[in-house]
Amino acid sequence: MISAAMAALLITSCAPKKDLVACQEENKALQNNYIQAKEQLAAANARVASLEEQIKKQERSTAALQHSLDRSLNNASQNNTSIDKLVDQINESNKYIRHLVDVKSKSDSLNLVLTASLTRSLTREEMQDVNVQVLKGVVYISLNDNMLYKSGSYEISDKAGETLAKIAKIITDYKDYDVLIEGNTDSDPISRENIRNNWDLSCLRASSVVQALQTRYGVDPKRLTAGGRGEYNPLQPNTTEAGKQRNRRTQIIITPKLDEFMELIGQAPESSK
Repeated sequence: MISAAMAALLITSCAPKKDLVACQEENKALQNNYIQAKEQLAAANARVASLEEQIKKQERSTAALQHSLDRSLNNASQNNTSIDKLVDQINESNKYIRHLVDVKSKSDSLNLVLTASLTRSLTREEMQDVNVQVLKGVVYISLNDNMLYKSGSYEISDKAGETLAKIAKIITDYKDYDVLIEGNTDSDPISRENIRNNWDLSCLRASSVVQALQTRYGVDPKRLTAGGRGEYNPLQPNTTEAGKQRNRRTQIIITPKLDEFMELIGQAPESSK
């Protein structure tokens, strides 16, 4: 009976031990699972933090790109505005250049007609003493002193009367032109009463032509100007008689009226059509 009781006790004591071992193993497994889950959570949190940092960097980069794009678009708009203004200025400049070319062409055409009219009216003999040129839009009529004045004087010679009459007719026909009479001498000093030097002589000769055009041939004196350049505008050196003869001359310089010419130039291209 005692043996049976001991056997029953032994059997009874073995059952809890097995449960304990099983619990211990289960607890260990749970701990391992917890540790793995904790490690996985930590790794997941790290990945989340990394992704969040990448997102922030991308957002900053996107914002920077957007700012750069906005600034570029603004600059492009401003540049386009500046380019448009520059193009408009260039177009206006080109219009004005074409306008000036038209003005110059008109002036050149009138000058050529004036020159042709004058040269056709002069005889072959007169052409030997008269030289007509158009230089830079200005008509120059150069008269030899031997033909124009009495010897050693500033008085107009009878020989010059017919030639001056033809020039006066051209001046009268072209009313939109001003006329400058310019006296020139050689370098030989003048020795005459009431004439101090070549400046005086050149001015007196120019004045004689101006007064002849006004009083004899009816040219409006408001269009006339008399001036002298003495010996200081030579065509040739004054070292030979031929050179001196060329330098002794009176020029009739015919130009468009300055105020009207400048007004024409100053007009806008649209208003000049």
